[in-house]
Amino acid sequence: MEALLLPILLFAVFYFILIRPQQRQRRELMQVQSTVAPGARVMTGSGLIAQVVNVDGDEVDLEVAPGVTNRYVRRAIVRVFPDDTVPPGPGATDEVADDVRPADSTRDDASGTPA
Repeated sequence: MEALLLPILLFAVFYFILIRPQQRQRRELMQVQSTVAPGARVMTGSGLIAQVVNVDGDEVDLEVAPGVTNRYVRRAIVRVFPDDTVPPGPGATDEVADDVRPADSTRDDASGTPA
């Protein structure tokens, strides 16, 4: 009986740490994908942020730029942004990079040779 207790205990630990959270995430993702409606701002699995123009069964038309639409399967959508938030664009951080240094005035020209 004690020989079966350890494998059962290990399975229970794996279930509550790995399997159950993955199932919950998968259910939430499926719910998000099934409730996509025209006008929603979404992000695809590859990171494309666009607006849903049309939903046709398992396919959606996403407007990536004014007048430019792409057709995706509904499963490609991984996130729907709320209407009151705008996803950040490239370079929209408030932080200043630490590795940015002023130009070295001891350089002769753009080639980088010392003066």
